Amino acid sequence: MTDSEVKLAAAPNTPPHPDMIWVPSGTFRMGSDKHYPEEAPVHRVTVDGFWIDRTPITNAQFRQFVRETGHTSFAEIPPDPRDYPGALPHMLYAGSLVFTPPRHAVDLRDWSQWWQFLQGANWRRPYGPKSNINAIEGHPVVHVSYIDALAYAKWAGKDLPTEAEWEFAARGGLDGAEYAWGDEFTPGGKQMANTWQGEFPHQNLLLDGFERTSPVKSFPPNGYGLYDMAGNVWEWTTDWYASRHEADAPKACCIPENPRGPRKEDSYDPRQPEIRIPRKVVKGGSHLCAPNYCRRYRPAARHAQPVDSTASHIGFRCIVRGSGPA
Repeated sequence: MTDSEVKLAAAPNTPPHPDMIWVPSGTFRMGSDKHYPEEAPVHRVTVDGFWIDRTPITNAQFRQFVRETGHTSFAEIPPDPRDYPGALPHMLYAGSLVFTPPRHAVDLRDWSQWWQFLQGANWRRPYGPKSNINAIEGHPVVHVSYIDALAYAKWAGKDLPTEAEWEFAARGGLDGAEYAWGDEFTPGGKQMANTWQGEFPHQNLLLDGFERTSPVKSFPPNGYGLYDMAGNVWEWTTDWYASRHEADAPKACCIPENPRGPRKEDSYDPRQPEIRIPRKVVKGGSHLCAPNYCRRYRPAARHAQPVDSTASHIGFRCIVRGSGPA
């Protein structure tokens, strides 16, 4: 029996909500020194045990939330001109970013070559006004802002994970491993997550069988039994974003316990000082992450996301703290 199996066997049989998995407390090495600079430095962190959703929240689950609460998602509300100084008034309409692949190679430094802000795109119509979710109810909900995700979590009697909680859960008991399933990206040639194969953003070889999002549970779970902790959709966390992690504690006695990230003031984008919109950390990568662009389908990977932003590759899952075994 593996370490992960031992931990799962010790978990209680009474989750606070259906389809949640117990993640036992532990200390792990958070971050990476091998990839993008914002993932460094590797540092030890301790987290208490918690329950976490087995999968990202699906379209069907979010639809139930909207039906019962009347919630209007951020992408369905026209932007406030005061939040976007200098923007043309006729461009401030309700909508969201939708991945629109070009037909040829483009400059990877210019994301506008493959992202289009579509009027009428939202969680109900993920690819624009003429689309719907009728055939993809089991896919992760997308086009949800941080505010939308938090509203769902509160309605469900849950919360959103911190970055440390999310990363610890994603590792599935494999401390220091490159991926949620080990150190090899495609062990034995097997696709382990919904990511991009081919030259992003114009060539999608579809080796994993999916062009965009995939139904949850389409790929193997990690050591804790959690699905889609890499690829498919990015997932919101509660941490404000900073460009680097804090340094590792000099002694074991000083290892941070249940860290909650930096201050809100530290999360503003220094490249856009005129726009004062704070940013949260999103984790996990998405179906658009490719070897030649955004190799962020790893537990350590992280990305800054403005709290008011929505896109066709961003979703979330929830947790419940403090209700584990006595």
